[in-house]
Amino acid sequence: MKALFAALALLAAALPAHAEGGDATAGELVFKRQCAVCHSPLDGKNMMGPSLFGLIGRKAGTVAGFKYSAANQASDLVWDAEKLDPYLTNPRAVVPGTTMAYGGLKIDGQRSDLIAYLTTLK
Repeated sequence: MKALFAALALLAAALPAHAEGGDATAGELVFKRQCAVCHSPLDGKNMMGPSLFGLIGRKAGTVAGFKYSAANQASDLVWDAEKLDPYLTNPRAVVPGTTMAYGGLKIDGQRSDLIAYLTTLK
């Protein structure tokens, strides 16, 4: 029985963290430290990167007034927690050719918190 619990614990640790377990308040702090230099959480305020207001449920490459890479426009991604998790881990692995310069957020808990915060931007 102990072996079964140990195996389940290893399996759970290997699964990606998603917004369901995230803390939006902590995610806002992650956003301010990791994302706010390029992205705004405000509707219609594009910066070096597009506004992230209304990100969840939006097709990638579609914010009005922002010039996206051809790779982002052609990606056919619709943003949700499951797609954001690997993208935020390594944007260029998910969308080869993206112009997003961010190297990725490697800490699962912070990524989960950030995704939880991004879901509040509506």
